[in-house]
Amino acid sequence: MPNPLPLPLVIVDAANVVGSVPDGWWRDRRGAAERLRDSLVSYASDGLPGTPGPVDLVLVVEGRARDVAPVPGVRVAAAPGSGDDLIAELAAEAASRPCVVVTADRELRRRVEAHGARCTGPRTVRPGA
Repeated sequence: MPNPLPLPLVIVDAANVVGSVPDGWWRDRRGAAERLRDSLVSYASDGLPGTPGPVDLVLVVEGRARDVAPVPGVRVAAAPGSGDDLIAELAAEAASRPCVVVTADRELRRRVEAHGARCTGPRTVRPGA
C-alpha cells in the first residue's frame, strides 16, 4: 500500500555546501555544483540522519551554477536571484510536510526555521566539510 504522506523535503544550499570546502570550487562553480548534485543521489533514497528516506531532494543553485541539470533523485531549482530567497520560499511552501535545509548560513537558518524547517550543516552531505 502506498504511503499517503508526502515525502520529507530536503533542500540543499549548493553555494553554501560547495563553499564549505576550499577545494578550488571557485574556478569552476558549475562543475562544483554538478559534483555536489551527483554526490546527493544516494541521499534521495537513504535520507539524512533524523530524516529517513526516501526524501524529495532539491539542490538550489544560483549564479554561474544556474545551468546545472537535474538527475534522477535530485531536482535542481535555479534561483533567478538570491538562492537564499528561493530556499526560504521552498521551505515556506513545505509547511505541510517535514522539511530539512542543509546550510551553515545563520541568517538563512533563521528564515527557514521560522517556517518550521529543521536545519543541518554541510557535513551532513559533505563529510569533509
